[in-house]
Amino acid sequence: VGVTRVLREEGPSSKIVTIAGYSVIKGRGEPYESSVFEAAGYKWIEETETIPYGLEVNVDLKLFVHVPKLEKYLTITDGAVKRFNAEKKEWGFEQLIDLASFENTNEGYIVQDTCSFGAEIFIVKPAKVQEKVTFISNPPRNVFTWEIPHFSDMEDKFYYSDDFLVGDRYWRLGFNPKGGSALPIYLDAQGFRPDAVATNTWGAVNLRLKNQRSTNHRERYSAAWYPIRSGYGVGVNSIISLADLHDASKGYLVNDAIIFEAEMVKVTVTNIVSV
Repeated sequence: VGVTRVLREEGPSSKIVTIAGYSVIKGRGEPYESSVFEAAGYKWIEETETIPYGLEVNVDLKLFVHVPKLEKYLTITDGAVKRFNAEKKEWGFEQLIDLASFENTNEGYIVQDTCSFGAEIFIVKPAKVQEKVTFISNPPRNVFTWEIPHFSDMEDKFYYSDDFLVGDRYWRLGFNPKGGSALPIYLDAQGFRPDAVATNTWGAVNLRLKNQRSTNHRERYSAAWYPIRSGYGVGVNSIISLADLHDASKGYLVNDAIIFEAEMVKVTVTNIVSV
């Protein structure tokens, strides 16, 4: 298949050639070329030597042979985009079908010395925009502190912090103070800031339970891809045992209050940009 010049933009197109008298063409021992045809906005099989320099057409090409016996087409494609240009004017496949199988009348490709071939052509246009994902390390305003008073009065349920914005997305912390023998802490992904591209988001965070008497904080690292939906949480099931938490000498529970901290060390920001 060869291409010459642009005519107009169209969707995928097909060309079918039926040969009544296959044995005659085979006996001549010469190749057969179809007439010029228009498909997907281009003319094919015509003056391929005159392709202007710089013209480039990307094609998803499928070649097929009709099987009347089964009322279907045998389609050949390798899934690769074919790039037609001045240097490469023709594309195809080395073997559409084994010749012995094709000429075997029991296979159903040739009926009464007649067979049909075809091509389906779909123009793959270059993208005008692309989605660009950028990993940002230590983004601005990436530390959020959550102080929780009256810890002893809390119930056996999940509590959540206010939302905080890092990157293009809002986040929140969540935990259950009485869900087991240890204190968990999770980072939830929430909604997106206005005009942000809503997509999966990478969030890597240092989760801390602050020591209020020293720098001996309890810290755990967590990282995950967060889906678009809100309320998806990832974190750790145990940042400190409840026994250590309630040990006054440890310095984590002071005046019946604890302090969590989230340091977002890496997030993704997604933009739609021109190619």
